[in-house]
Amino acid sequence: MYLVLIRHGESTWNKENRFTGWTDVSLTEKGKEEAHDAGRRLNEKNIHFEFAYTSVLKRAIDTLTIMKEELQQDFEVIQDWHLNERHYGALQGLNKEATSKQYGEEKVFLWRRSFDVRPPLLTKEDERYPGKDDKYSFLSPQEIPLGESLEDTMTRTLPYYMEEIEPKLKKGHNVLLVAHGNSLRSIVKYLENIKDEEIPQLEIPYGVPWIYEFDASLHLLKKEVLEK
Repeated sequence: MYLVLIRHGESTWNKENRFTGWTDVSLTEKGKEEAHDAGRRLNEKNIHFEFAYTSVLKRAIDTLTIMKEELQQDFEVIQDWHLNERHYGALQGLNKEATSKQYGEEKVFLWRRSFDVRPPLLTKEDERYPGKDDKYSFLSPQEIPLGESLEDTMTRTLPYYMEEIEPKLKKGHNVLLVAHGNSLRSIVKYLENIKDEEIPQLEIPYGVPWIYEFDASLHLLKKEVLEK
């Protein structure tokens, strides 16, 4: 069976080089074309999907919608906040280059790429606090992040993957997962057994399908990256 991971296409804030996190921004025209292209290339592999998972953020949802049009398959779509991008805390909305000049490139690299370093945190009074968004009204205050490291992201993403997606794979279903750079990095870290100190080097590009093939015991048989 197959698990296909895809990072959403370019968003408006990706284009503007801003920290995005849980901010719900749209795809650019380039991002939409990346989604179309990913769907077309994946369609050539003739993998039939029974389930597709994505986050509750529209850049990922829209990428999946476009890909579904290209794949022309009628699979079930599940949206869940556990697959959201890492929450970048007080960095959300800031320009990455300007932030590097203010705090230093080394510090910002740690905030962006390390495994266990959190960014500066929001307060609950901040307008960017997710608790002010009706989308997350069902979450407890303990579940709503003020800012996350990759380790924090993995703490919410991986149990969801293991409880919701792995059982589908074990039953022989093929699964498409369209999410975000860091939620996908946390899953890839698990799938490929990547060490904490090696994870900063892992980069997942926009709109490039990563295809994982497993046996019935979920042992990884093959990985294929459909480069553009």
